[in-house]
Amino acid sequence: MSSKFLLVKEKVKKFNKFLEVDGDKSISIRWLLLASQSIGISKAKNLLRSDDVLSAIKCLKKLGIKITLSNNQCVILGRGINGFKYKKNIVLNAGNSGTVGRLILSLLIKSPYKIKVIGDKSLSRRDFSRVINPLNEIGVKFYPRGKKKLPISILGSNYLRPISYFEKKGSAQCKTCVMFASLNTPGEMRIFAKKSRNHSELMFNYLNIPIKISSGRDIDIIKTSSPYKLNKFNINIPGDISSGAFFIALTLLSKNSQLTLKNINLNPTRLGILKILKKMGADIKTSNIKINNGERCGDIFVKSTNKLKSINCPASLNSSAIDEFLIIFLIAAKSKGISYFKDLSELNKKESPRLKLGSKILNMIGIKTKLTNSSIKIYGNPNINLNKEYEIKNYLKDHRIMAMCTIAALTFGGNWKIYDPESIKTSFPSFLKILRNKFGVKI
Repeated sequence: MSSKFLLVKEKVKKFNKFLEVDGDKSISIRWLLLASQSIGISKAKNLLRSDDVLSAIKCLKKLGIKITLSNNQCVILGRGINGFKYKKNIVLNAGNSGTVGRLILSLLIKSPYKIKVIGDKSLSRRDFSRVINPLNEIGVKFYPRGKKKLPISILGSNYLRPISYFEKKGSAQCKTCVMFASLNTPGEMRIFAKKSRNHSELMFNYLNIPIKISSGRDIDIIKTSSPYKLNKFNINIPGDISSGAFFIALTLLSKNSQLTLKNINLNPTRLGILKILKKMGADIKTSNIKINNGERCGDIFVKSTNKLKSINCPASLNSSAIDEFLIIFLIAAKSKGISYFKDLSELNKKESPRLKLGSKILNMIGIKTKLTNSSIKIYGNPNINLNKEYEIKNYLKDHRIMAMCTIAALTFGGNWKIYDPESIKTSFPSFLKILRNKFGVKI
């Protein structure tokens, strides 16, 4: 824990705002990795400049990829599939990013030398067996053998084979890892994946990478194989709905306020939060829908309400809202009735044990919960109004915990001291700047 902290002592005043948020993190990282495998100069506008994305850039530069950043544009000179400049004793630091750590491994499967991948303390606690196991089957070796967490070294092979991979957790990272590995693997890769966000599939389609998708009720069957080459490509990255979610919550939990979020990624596999909040009585609408680089984008309008109600959340919505559940829990805390969320063990395998910490924070502010390893009941209090002092620390520098508590402070009241505010730079570096400059809050 650092010595830095935020002090929040006043609620946000009523507002009517139009807002743009930072570029989508999932798309930003995937574009960087795939553009590095293309031939020629690729450009991206509105690339997210978070620590996670900067970690991806640093890793690619260590592998010989030229990348330049200007005011609102990123330019990559791609060297083609497996065009990295491999050297001995390369160490790649994924920082806090599970996406970078897992996906970069899938592009190193032909490395003639061991490459060491490391991460920060939080990432080094997370399970990497989910990608190590399928990459082992493809023909890659990892050292030390049997180790399932970072730091770990990968040694590629020229004798790779396609596999049939069963992804049962709804992890887009694990699915994408095998998809990216297919770029360097002869034959057809088959992936039987529990439904999750599909940015990688859309990008493969947009880039004419051979891919066939059969969608069932619960799983997608994905067949993909290596293209002859990957052409350079430009992209305009929409705003991240996970970042926008904090301001949606700020609006719903405030009085007499409304907000329009402009040019947000409205990929159907990411809209769980909107579906859940509508079931809870939220006044949310989308408009100006368009398709941009294969992704569905548009505006989100949200209006504050005093009629929020509890929800028995369908588990079928979990994967499409997995990064937003902390903020959904906060909204449930001010809703009438008892909300129930189940099959959420995956939340405890994120940057922090979010299910446990989310419950702990709600308890701290007087909200009753009943917690299991995979579910939570939240006993809402529509009249919640805090006036005590609250201190948030030792939360493993999880950026979403930090932002959740900031929104709670601005809407529920009380005097809050939130440590490690720099953690938000992982995914949403302009969060505090937007609160100060756009909403006039004193932090």
